[in-house]
Amino acid sequence: MAQRKIKLAVFLSGRGSNAQALIDACKNPDFPAEIVLVLSNIPNAGGLERAQDAGIPTATVDHKLFKGDKAAFEGAIQEVLSSYDIDLICLAGFMRLLSAEFLTQWPEQVINIHPSLLPDYKGLHTHERAIADGRNHGGCTVHYVVPEMDAGEIIVQKSVPILDGDTPQTLAARVLEQEHIAYPQALRIMADKILR
Repeated sequence: MAQRKIKLAVFLSGRGSNAQALIDACKNPDFPAEIVLVLSNIPNAGGLERAQDAGIPTATVDHKLFKGDKAAFEGAIQEVLSSYDIDLICLAGFMRLLSAEFLTQWPEQVINIHPSLLPDYKGLHTHERAIADGRNHGGCTVHYVVPEMDAGEIIVQKSVPILDGDTPQTLAARVLEQEHIAYPQALRIMADKILR
């Protein structure tokens, strides 16, 4: 009997390295999830090409076409999603904040990966801030998405040491390696929960 798998939509805005980690994890026949859609708000995002190379359907909802009308932008996303039977949305470098109205339609069904050890360093420039504060560890967090930015319940965290002489770029590269481990781990936890 084929293993049941949850159906994922992955949202991204950039090169899609975390999306690639999820694509690679889902290629494993034993992995309890499959990606049925990769959606971007940037028409030429590199992550779309990664999805197409893997034979995954893609869609673009360009936020610029909505001239600041967030409700219309999110409505267009919902319309795309309605064509798919989706259990979970994974944000993988999706650079738009989702509204409370959007999230209420997906209760506990949206997760995100963030490049810091939350609750520290919500928002942007996480590595610069951790180094500037003299922290000895950085890392990444996979968490539930709630209306307040980077404030949802934590699913998985991975820590890396901040070394003498680290720059935001060198730290980011080490954290990214851990992101590629943490996100598939968190996805497995979520899939097991949903399938139960």
